[in-house]
Amino acid sequence: MRIRRLQPGRGFSGKSAAFFFLLVLFCGSPLTAQQEQLSQEKRLAIEKAVASFMSANSVPGLSAAVVLDGKPRWSQGFGMADLENYSPATSSTLFRLGSISKPISATAVLQLWERGKLDLDAPAQKYCPEFPQKEWPITTRELLGHLGGIRHYSPDGKGDVPEDSARHFSSMQVALQLFANDPLVAKPGTKFNYSTYGYTLIGCVFEGAASEKFTDYLRKNVFEPAGMDQTREDDFFAVVPHRSRWYHQGNGGIVRNAGVLDSSYKIPGGGIISSADDMAQFESAILADRLLKRSTRDLMWTSLKTSDGKETGYGLGWGIVDKFGLHIFAHTGGQQGTSTAFAVVPSRKAGVAVLCNMDNVDVNQLAMEILRIALGAPDSTP
Repeated sequence: MRIRRLQPGRGFSGKSAAFFFLLVLFCGSPLTAQQEQLSQEKRLAIEKAVASFMSANSVPGLSAAVVLDGKPRWSQGFGMADLENYSPATSSTLFRLGSISKPISATAVLQLWERGKLDLDAPAQKYCPEFPQKEWPITTRELLGHLGGIRHYSPDGKGDVPEDSARHFSSMQVALQLFANDPLVAKPGTKFNYSTYGYTLIGCVFEGAASEKFTDYLRKNVFEPAGMDQTREDDFFAVVPHRSRWYHQGNGGIVRNAGVLDSSYKIPGGGIISSADDMAQFESAILADRLLKRSTRDLMWTSLKTSDGKETGYGLGWGIVDKFGLHIFAHTGGQQGTSTAFAVVPSRKAGVAVLCNMDNVDVNQLAMEILRIALGAPDSTP
Protein backbone atom coordinates (compact mmCIF):
# COMPACT_ATOMS: atom_id res chain seq x y z
CA MET A 1 0.00 0.00 0.00
CA ARG A 2 1.48 3.35 -1.01
CA ILE A 3 1.11 6.43 1.17
CA ARG A 4 1.57 9.93 -0.19
CA ARG A 5 4.16 12.18 1.38
CA LEU A 6 2.60 15.11 3.21
CA GLN A 7 3.15 18.35 1.32
CA PRO A 8 1.69 21.84 1.61
CA GLY A 9 -1.92 21.64 0.55
CA ARG A 10 -1.97 17.84 0.54
CA GLY A 11 -2.52 15.13 3.12
CA PHE A 12 -4.13 11.81 3.91
CA SER A 13 -7.87 11.43 4.09
CA GLY A 14 -9.13 9.76 7.25
CA LYS A 15 -10.84 7.00 5.27
CA SER A 16 -7.93 6.18 2.97
CA ALA A 17 -5.43 6.12 5.80
CA ALA A 18 -7.50 4.16 8.31
CA PHE A 19 -6.56 0.76 6.88
CA PHE A 20 -2.88 1.70 6.91
CA PHE A 21 -3.09 2.74 10.56
CA LEU A 22 -4.66 -0.58 11.47
CA LEU A 23 -1.98 -2.49 9.57
CA VAL A 24 0.70 -0.78 11.61
CA LEU A 25 -1.34 -1.25 14.77
CA PHE A 26 -1.01 -5.01 14.70
CA CYS A 27 2.39 -5.51 13.08
CA GLY A 28 3.31 -8.26 15.54
CA SER A 29 6.11 -6.67 17.55
CA PRO A 30 7.48 -8.97 20.28
CA LEU A 31 6.13 -8.63 23.78
CA THR A 32 8.19 -6.76 26.35
CA ALA A 33 8.59 -7.86 29.95
CA GLN A 34 6.02 -5.23 30.91
CA GLN A 35 3.48 -6.52 28.41
CA GLU A 36 3.86 -10.05 29.73
CA GLN A 37 2.66 -8.87 33.13
CA LEU A 38 -0.73 -7.82 31.75
CA SER A 39 -3.01 -10.71 30.84
CA GLN A 40 -3.51 -11.55 27.19
CA GLU A 41 -7.23 -10.95 27.53
CA LYS A 42 -6.67 -7.42 28.83
CA ARG A 43 -4.01 -6.68 26.22
CA LEU A 44 -6.30 -7.74 23.41
CA ALA A 45 -9.15 -5.66 24.83
CA ILE A 46 -6.87 -2.61 25.07
CA GLU A 47 -5.58 -3.12 21.52
CA LYS A 48 -9.15 -3.35 20.25
CA ALA A 49 -10.08 -0.11 22.04
CA VAL A 50 -7.00 1.63 20.62
CA ALA A 51 -7.74 0.40 17.09
CA SER A 52 -11.32 1.63 17.29
CA PHE A 53 -10.26 5.03 18.64
CA MET A 54 -7.51 5.57 16.07
CA SER A 55 -9.73 4.54 13.18
CA ALA A 56 -12.63 6.74 14.31
CA ASN A 57 -10.38 9.79 14.76
CA SER A 58 -7.79 9.18 11.98
CA VAL A 59 -5.01 9.35 14.57
CA PRO A 60 -1.61 8.72 12.93
CA GLY A 61 0.32 7.61 16.01
CA LEU A 62 -0.35 6.83 19.65
CA SER A 63 1.47 5.41 22.66
CA ALA A 64 -0.05 4.13 25.88
CA ALA A 65 1.11 2.68 29.19
CA VAL A 66 -0.49 1.08 32.23
CA VAL A 67 0.68 1.03 35.85
CA LEU A 68 -0.58 -1.72 38.15
CA ASP A 69 0.54 -2.60 41.69
CA GLY A 70 2.52 0.63 41.62
CA LYS A 71 4.75 -0.46 38.72
CA PRO A 72 4.71 -0.07 34.93
CA ARG A 73 3.10 -3.27 33.64
CA TRP A 74 2.37 -2.61 29.99
CA SER A 75 3.25 -0.11 27.27
CA GLN A 76 2.99 -0.09 23.50
CA GLY A 77 3.13 2.17 20.47
CA PHE A 78 0.55 2.12 17.67
CA GLY A 79 0.50 3.60 14.19
CA MET A 80 3.07 6.07 12.95
CA ALA A 81 5.16 8.67 14.74
CA ASP A 82 6.18 10.12 11.38
CA LEU A 83 4.01 9.55 8.31
CA GLU A 84 6.48 11.10 5.90
CA ASN A 85 9.34 8.85 6.92
CA TYR A 86 7.26 5.76 7.77
CA SER A 87 8.54 5.71 11.35
CA PRO A 88 6.33 3.65 13.69
CA ALA A 89 5.28 4.93 17.08
CA THR A 90 6.73 3.04 20.03
CA SER A 91 6.26 3.29 23.78
CA SER A 92 9.40 5.45 23.87
CA THR A 93 8.28 7.92 21.18
CA LEU A 94 8.31 11.47 22.51
CA PHE A 95 5.07 13.45 22.31
CA ARG A 96 4.19 16.96 23.35
CA LEU A 97 2.50 16.63 26.74
CA GLY A 98 0.48 19.82 26.52
CA SER A 99 -1.19 20.56 29.84
CA ILE A 100 -0.23 17.31 31.51
CA SER A 101 3.00 19.21 32.02
CA LYS A 102 1.15 20.95 34.88
CA PRO A 103 1.07 17.99 37.34
CA ILE A 104 4.80 17.49 36.75
CA SER A 105 5.49 21.16 37.43
CA ALA A 106 3.23 21.13 40.50
CA THR A 107 5.22 18.19 41.88
CA ALA A 108 8.42 20.23 41.58
CA VAL A 109 6.78 23.23 43.29
CA LEU A 110 5.60 21.06 46.19
CA GLN A 111 9.13 19.70 46.55
CA LEU A 112 10.41 23.26 47.04
CA TRP A 113 7.67 23.83 49.60
CA GLU A 114 8.66 20.65 51.46
CA ARG A 115 12.25 21.87 51.56
CA GLY A 116 11.27 25.23 53.02
CA LYS A 117 12.33 27.21 49.97
CA LEU A 118 8.92 28.43 48.85
CA ASP A 119 5.95 29.77 50.79
CA LEU A 120 2.80 28.75 48.91
CA ASP A 121 0.84 31.61 50.48
CA ALA A 122 3.31 34.43 49.94
CA PRO A 123 2.63 37.00 47.20
CA ALA A 124 4.12 35.92 43.87
CA GLN A 125 6.26 39.06 43.75
CA LYS A 126 8.30 37.79 46.73
CA TYR A 127 10.03 35.42 44.32
CA CYS A 128 9.15 37.02 40.96
CA PRO A 129 9.58 40.80 41.30
CA GLU A 130 9.23 41.14 37.52
CA PHE A 131 5.50 40.53 37.84
CA PRO A 132 3.73 43.86 38.52
CA GLN A 133 1.64 44.44 41.62
CA LYS A 134 -2.07 43.96 41.12
CA GLU A 135 -5.14 45.20 42.98
CA TRP A 136 -4.96 42.08 45.16
CA PRO A 137 -2.08 39.76 46.06
CA ILE A 138 -1.74 36.45 44.20
CA THR A 139 -0.20 33.39 45.82
CA THR A 140 1.48 30.31 44.36
CA ARG A 141 -1.20 28.11 45.92
CA GLU A 142 -3.87 30.05 44.02
CA LEU A 143 -1.88 29.87 40.80
CA LEU A 144 -1.44 26.10 41.07
CA GLY A 145 -5.20 25.70 41.49
CA HIS A 146 -6.21 28.23 38.79
CA LEU A 147 -7.63 30.60 41.38
CA GLY A 148 -5.11 33.39 40.77
CA GLY A 149 -7.22 35.48 38.42
CA ILE A 150 -4.66 35.29 35.61
CA ARG A 151 -6.23 35.16 32.17
CA HIS A 152 -5.99 32.19 29.83
CA TYR A 153 -5.61 32.52 26.06
CA SER A 154 -7.76 35.22 24.47
CA PRO A 155 -10.71 33.96 22.36
CA ASP A 156 -9.62 36.26 19.53
CA GLY A 157 -5.90 35.53 20.01
CA LYS A 158 -5.05 39.16 20.75
CA GLY A 159 -2.08 39.49 23.06
CA ASP A 160 -1.14 35.83 22.60
CA VAL A 161 1.54 34.10 20.58
CA PRO A 162 0.09 33.45 17.10
CA GLU A 163 -0.88 29.83 16.47
CA ASP A 164 1.77 29.38 13.77
CA SER A 165 4.74 31.01 15.44
CA ALA A 166 8.33 30.05 16.08
CA ARG A 167 8.89 33.05 18.31
CA HIS A 168 11.27 31.95 21.06
CA PHE A 169 11.22 33.29 24.63
CA SER A 170 14.59 33.25 26.33
CA SER A 171 13.27 33.18 29.89
CA MET A 172 10.20 33.02 32.12
CA GLN A 173 10.61 36.73 32.78
CA VAL A 174 10.43 37.54 29.08
CA ALA A 175 7.37 35.29 28.65
CA LEU A 176 5.59 37.25 31.40
CA GLN A 177 5.32 40.16 28.97
CA LEU A 178 2.47 38.37 27.18
CA PHE A 179 0.05 38.84 30.06
CA ALA A 180 1.68 40.56 33.04
CA ASN A 181 0.11 43.96 32.37
CA ASP A 182 -3.38 42.62 31.70
CA PRO A 183 -6.11 43.07 34.33
CA LEU A 184 -7.07 40.10 36.45
CA VAL A 185 -10.22 38.27 35.37
CA ALA A 186 -11.36 37.95 39.00
CA LYS A 187 -10.19 38.61 42.52
CA PRO A 188 -7.78 35.80 43.45
CA GLY A 189 -9.50 33.00 45.32
CA THR A 190 -13.00 33.84 44.12
CA LYS A 191 -13.25 32.07 40.76
CA PHE A 192 -11.77 29.01 39.08
CA ASN A 193 -10.30 30.25 35.81
CA TYR A 194 -8.07 27.76 34.02
CA SER A 195 -4.87 29.51 32.99
CA THR A 196 -1.71 28.20 31.36
CA TYR A 197 -0.26 31.70 31.72
CA GLY A 198 -0.68 31.31 35.46
CA TYR A 199 1.82 28.45 35.24
CA THR A 200 4.28 30.67 33.40
CA LEU A 201 4.11 32.96 36.42
CA ILE A 202 4.66 29.88 38.61
CA GLY A 203 7.81 29.23 36.59
CA CYS A 204 9.13 32.69 37.41
CA VAL A 205 8.21 32.22 41.09
CA PHE A 206 9.90 28.83 41.06
CA GLU A 207 13.18 30.07 39.65
CA GLY A 208 13.28 32.92 42.15
CA ALA A 209 12.70 30.54 45.06
CA ALA A 210 15.05 27.81 43.84
CA SER A 211 17.77 30.12 42.48
CA GLU A 212 17.94 27.68 39.59
CA LYS A 213 16.59 27.33 36.08
CA PHE A 214 13.24 25.54 36.11
CA THR A 215 14.21 22.91 33.54
CA ASP A 216 17.50 22.15 35.29
CA TYR A 217 15.67 21.56 38.57
CA LEU A 218 13.12 19.30 36.90
CA ARG A 219 15.81 17.17 35.34
CA LYS A 220 17.72 16.63 38.59
CA ASN A 221 14.83 16.42 41.06
CA VAL A 222 11.91 14.92 39.13
CA PHE A 223 13.00 13.28 35.89
CA GLU A 224 16.13 11.52 37.13
CA PRO A 225 14.70 10.23 40.46
CA ALA A 226 11.60 8.96 38.64
CA GLY A 227 13.57 7.26 35.89
CA MET A 228 12.17 9.54 33.17
CA ASP A 229 15.24 9.24 30.99
CA GLN A 230 13.83 10.84 27.84
CA THR A 231 11.62 13.60 29.24
CA ARG A 232 12.72 17.17 28.58
CA GLU A 233 11.50 20.61 27.55
CA ASP A 234 10.00 20.86 24.07
CA ASP A 235 12.77 22.77 22.28
CA PHE A 236 11.34 23.50 18.85
CA PHE A 237 14.77 24.20 17.34
CA ALA A 238 16.67 21.23 18.80
CA VAL A 239 17.19 17.89 17.09
CA VAL A 240 15.51 15.45 19.49
CA PRO A 241 15.75 11.70 18.78
CA HIS A 242 12.47 9.75 18.82
CA ARG A 243 10.32 12.89 18.78
CA SER A 244 7.03 12.48 16.93
CA ARG A 245 5.85 14.75 14.18
CA TRP A 246 2.63 16.65 14.83
CA TYR A 247 -0.62 16.35 12.89
CA HIS A 248 -3.97 18.07 12.47
CA GLN A 249 -7.14 16.88 10.74
CA GLY A 250 -8.47 19.60 8.47
CA ASN A 251 -11.56 20.02 6.32
CA GLY A 252 -12.72 16.87 4.63
CA GLY A 253 -10.90 14.68 7.12
CA ILE A 254 -7.49 15.32 5.54
CA VAL A 255 -4.58 14.71 7.91
CA ARG A 256 -1.96 17.45 7.57
CA ASN A 257 1.10 18.61 9.41
CA ALA A 258 0.08 20.74 12.39
CA GLY A 259 1.01 24.37 12.75
CA VAL A 260 4.31 25.63 14.09
CA LEU A 261 4.63 25.94 17.87
CA ASP A 262 7.51 27.13 20.00
CA SER A 263 6.28 26.49 23.54
CA SER A 264 9.10 28.31 25.32
CA TYR A 265 6.58 30.80 26.71
CA LYS A 266 4.74 28.10 28.69
CA ILE A 267 7.17 25.36 29.70
CA PRO A 268 5.66 24.77 33.20
CA GLY A 269 2.10 24.70 31.86
CA GLY A 270 2.51 23.03 28.49
CA GLY A 271 6.10 22.84 27.26
CA ILE A 272 7.39 19.37 28.15
CA ILE A 273 7.80 16.34 25.87
CA SER A 274 7.74 12.78 27.17
CA SER A 275 6.94 9.18 26.28
CA ALA A 276 4.33 6.75 27.52
CA ASP A 277 7.11 4.77 29.23
CA ASP A 278 8.39 7.86 31.04
CA MET A 279 4.92 8.96 32.11
CA ALA A 280 4.35 5.50 33.59
CA GLN A 281 7.60 5.94 35.51
CA PHE A 282 6.33 9.29 36.80
CA GLU A 283 3.08 7.73 37.96
CA SER A 284 4.95 4.89 39.65
CA ALA A 285 7.22 7.36 41.46
CA ILE A 286 4.27 9.46 42.64
CA LEU A 287 2.39 6.39 43.89
CA ALA A 288 5.47 5.14 45.75
CA ASP A 289 6.07 8.54 47.43
CA ARG A 290 9.52 8.78 45.83
CA LEU A 291 9.04 12.39 44.73
CA LEU A 292 6.91 13.79 47.56
CA LYS A 293 6.02 12.85 51.11
CA ARG A 294 2.65 11.17 51.43
CA SER A 295 1.23 14.15 53.33
CA THR A 296 2.39 16.52 50.59
CA ARG A 297 0.93 14.29 47.91
CA ASP A 298 -2.40 14.29 49.76
CA LEU A 299 -2.29 18.09 49.91
CA MET A 300 -1.61 18.24 46.18
CA TRP A 301 -4.58 15.98 45.53
CA THR A 302 -7.06 17.87 47.73
CA SER A 303 -9.60 20.00 45.90
CA LEU A 304 -9.23 23.70 46.49
CA LYS A 305 -12.23 25.84 47.35
CA THR A 306 -13.26 29.25 46.18
CA SER A 307 -13.67 31.93 48.82
CA ASP A 308 -17.39 31.10 49.11
CA GLY A 309 -16.56 27.50 50.06
CA LYS A 310 -17.30 25.72 46.77
CA GLU A 311 -14.92 22.93 45.76
CA THR A 312 -13.30 23.42 42.36
CA GLY A 313 -12.60 19.76 41.61
CA TYR A 314 -8.97 20.71 41.05
CA GLY A 315 -6.11 20.40 43.50
CA LEU A 316 -2.59 21.77 43.10
CA GLY A 317 -1.94 20.97 39.46
CA TRP A 318 -4.19 17.92 39.25
CA GLY A 319 -7.82 17.38 38.33
CA ILE A 320 -9.98 15.22 40.60
CA VAL A 321 -12.72 12.92 39.34
CA ASP A 322 -14.75 9.98 40.62
CA LYS A 323 -15.21 7.20 38.08
CA PHE A 324 -15.72 3.43 38.24
CA GLY A 325 -16.41 3.96 41.93
CA LEU A 326 -12.82 5.16 42.36
CA HIS A 327 -11.14 8.43 43.32
CA ILE A 328 -8.97 9.37 40.33
CA PHE A 329 -6.38 12.14 39.94
CA ALA A 330 -5.82 13.10 36.35
CA HIS A 331 -5.12 15.68 33.68
CA THR A 332 -5.53 16.12 29.96
CA GLY A 333 -3.56 18.14 27.46
CA GLY A 334 -3.85 19.47 23.94
CA GLN A 335 -2.00 21.84 21.65
CA GLN A 336 -0.77 21.91 18.05
CA GLY A 337 -0.24 18.31 16.98
CA THR A 338 -0.96 16.54 20.23
CA SER A 339 -3.70 15.24 22.53
CA THR A 340 -2.81 13.61 25.85
CA ALA A 341 -4.33 12.20 29.02
CA PHE A 342 -3.07 10.47 32.13
CA ALA A 343 -4.52 9.40 35.46
CA VAL A 344 -3.58 7.68 38.70
CA VAL A 345 -5.74 5.70 41.11
CA PRO A 346 -3.89 5.63 44.45
CA SER A 347 -6.31 3.23 46.12
CA ARG A 348 -5.45 0.65 43.45
CA LYS A 349 -1.82 1.75 42.91
CA ALA A 350 -2.73 2.05 39.26
CA GLY A 351 -2.39 4.52 36.44
CA VAL A 352 -2.66 5.08 32.70
CA ALA A 353 -1.04 7.40 30.15
CA VAL A 354 -2.11 7.94 26.54
CA LEU A 355 -0.26 10.25 24.15
CA CYS A 356 -1.04 10.85 20.47
CA ASN A 357 0.24 13.07 17.67
CA MET A 358 -3.11 14.51 16.54
CA ASP A 359 -4.68 17.60 18.05
CA ASN A 360 -8.35 18.13 18.97
CA VAL A 361 -9.25 14.51 19.77
CA ASP A 362 -10.77 13.30 23.03
CA VAL A 363 -7.95 10.99 24.07
CA ASN A 364 -9.20 11.06 27.67
CA GLN A 365 -12.07 8.84 26.56
CA LEU A 366 -9.55 6.21 25.47
CA ALA A 367 -7.43 6.64 28.60
CA MET A 368 -10.41 5.96 30.84
CA GLU A 369 -11.37 2.90 28.79
CA ILE A 370 -7.83 1.50 29.04
CA LEU A 371 -7.85 2.16 32.78
CA ARG A 372 -11.21 0.41 33.12
CA ILE A 373 -9.93 -2.65 31.25
CA ALA A 374 -6.68 -2.79 33.21
CA LEU A 375 -8.51 -2.59 36.54
CA GLY A 376 -11.23 -5.01 35.51
CA ALA A 377 -13.88 -2.42 36.35
CA PRO A 378 -17.42 -2.90 34.98
CA ASP A 379 -18.36 -1.17 31.76
CA SER A 380 -20.55 1.79 32.73
CA THR A 381 -21.66 2.62 29.19
CA PRO A 382 -25.32 1.92 28.30
